[in-house]
Amino acid sequence: MKQTKSNPFKKTVVIDVVGLSTHLVGEFTPFLKKYLEKKETRLIEPMLPALTTSSQSTYLTGEWPNKHGIVGNGWYDADDSEIKFWKQSNHLVGGEKIWERAKKIDPNFTCSKMFWWYNMYASADYSVTPRPQYHADGVKAPDCYSNPPELRDELQKALGQFPLFHFWGPNANIKSTKWIADATILVDQKHNPTLTLVYLPHLDYCLQKFGPNLNVIQKELREIDSVLKQLITYYESKNTQIILLSEYGITEVNNPIHINRILREKGLVSVRKERWYELLDPGASKAFAVSDHQIAHIYCKDSSIQKQVVDLLKDVPGISLILDKKAQKKYHIDHKRSGDIVVVADSESWFTYYYWLDDKLAPDYARLVDIHRKPGYDPCEMFMDPKKPGIRLRAGLKLLRKKLGFRYLMDVIPLDSHLVKGSHGALHGKREFYPIFSSDKPYPKKEISANKVYDLIWDQMTS
Repeated sequence: MKQTKSNPFKKTVVIDVVGLSTHLVGEFTPFLKKYLEKKETRLIEPMLPALTTSSQSTYLTGEWPNKHGIVGNGWYDADDSEIKFWKQSNHLVGGEKIWERAKKIDPNFTCSKMFWWYNMYASADYSVTPRPQYHADGVKAPDCYSNPPELRDELQKALGQFPLFHFWGPNANIKSTKWIADATILVDQKHNPTLTLVYLPHLDYCLQKFGPNLNVIQKELREIDSVLKQLITYYESKNTQIILLSEYGITEVNNPIHINRILREKGLVSVRKERWYELLDPGASKAFAVSDHQIAHIYCKDSSIQKQVVDLLKDVPGISLILDKKAQKKYHIDHKRSGDIVVVADSESWFTYYYWLDDKLAPDYARLVDIHRKPGYDPCEMFMDPKKPGIRLRAGLKLLRKKLGFRYLMDVIPLDSHLVKGSHGALHGKREFYPIFSSDKPYPKKEISANKVYDLIWDQMTS
């Protein structure tokens, strides 16, 4: 796709490699190392929060969270009195998206949005995103959502069913990332979009499970290197402008902070009992936290509670920032969706969502992969409980029950937050863990702010 007066945009692909930082590039990523040596690579200053949905929304609008509204992967909806995580409607993202701006200039401009978040009902021409089927009998079946709808069927006919259970959970592995890469190429071959956005999640799993220990994760590094070789080689053959970037780096952590338990012990968090377990009751709570990696939004029932919460948390080990609405302005996160107080962990700490004081009272979903019901992010969903003997055999028997049509409960997730060795979301000065931006075009600065990624993508497409 050549750039001409009638066609002012160059064909461009933006490859989002989750968790990629310069720390990971080397012996176990030979293709990527050689590729980046030939390109203009710079660091992206981590934004707050340094999370998938917030970073991607900033990259695609050029706005900060206080404008586009994506203050995290989830937040509290006061109207519904519900905590909502991993919603998918693009209508949640405020601001003009980069492809919408391009379409105003050239109506023939097209965009393929492959697994970037907030994909449903986006104005992009071609989009695919994870979307399981939830059956009446409780079964969760793997599937994906696409626009146009027939694209889903075309891709699954060619590549097999989207491997949802390899996209997230204890079995997350390279299969999902490889499927996404293959699907991206098929969409490009058929539709030749001007701009392609592709999300490769593979490193997110191993880095959170094991931390940035290169020897431990060398297998996963080699696997993502192979997928990148496939994608980049393909797009180079199509004379495409290639941008390689990441949303955040992942640092080693060893200090889980049970922030809701801290609030509950002071009588601020309310729960209700159902059967043998406890459920967080946000609408009845004086204050509660929505935990999201290394950031937590605390919502208070009224302003009189806020000073008590600040005084309670200021001496908690591992908390580096406590931001009221006024202080949030400095970090561009002051929005109606953000907490009355936002707390940020240091680089070695992260926030759990746990609110129960006795594991016997933990809710049924705590031991499941259940990203929508949990009132916070749970990285323990990547593990099978090591304290339960024969856990993999038990999981296999449960899958057999599923295949035979019986009801089953895949309650294999541990409640041991110390298993988690890597996290992200906070601000820190370790530049070897900064996200990166790589392209062909020179740029005078070696570090750029996250909202400038939008400008660099635009420049790559237009000059």
